[in-house]
Amino acid sequence: MPNAVTLMGSPVLIEGVLPKVGEHIPEFTLVDKNLDDATLDNFAGKRKVLNIFPSLDTPTCASSVRRFNQLASGMKNAVVLNISADLPFAQNRFCAAEGLDQVINLSTLRGRDMLKNYGVLIVTSKLAGLATRAIIIADEHNVVKHVELVPEIANEPNYQAALRALK
Repeated sequence: MPNAVTLMGSPVLIEGVLPKVGEHIPEFTLVDKNLDDATLDNFAGKRKVLNIFPSLDTPTCASSVRRFNQLASGMKNAVVLNISADLPFAQNRFCAAEGLDQVINLSTLRGRDMLKNYGVLIVTSKLAGLATRAIIIADEHNVVKHVELVPEIANEPNYQAALRALK
């Protein structure tokens, strides 16, 4: 059964099943800044913040990347993965222009199945085919410690809850 969130107050259906606390996050293959495939193995042994969102070209998404970059600078043995449909070129350009070097950008360019596998695929609205806004925290063994499906796509996630789950 699809989940529902809103975009500017209008209902949006989301397909797939979000991972639950205590489960292992599903494997994925996404595209990194060098256009190479990136999988969970690339981040083995690290705690993970999956910052999932539609596109850096929106104010809220850009804000979440800035905020997690700031928060990531003090985290030990953790990595922030920004996951969006943006091409790696645009992701790199944004982070370079903003001076953001504490996060890793991953594109769904060749990894669109990740969206459904993680329960974040937008299936209705003008954003159909993109990811909704969600935060997933996983430990060094890829076990989920925190999940937030942000109910209104235009809103920022609960950063404090995500940080508590990392500690």
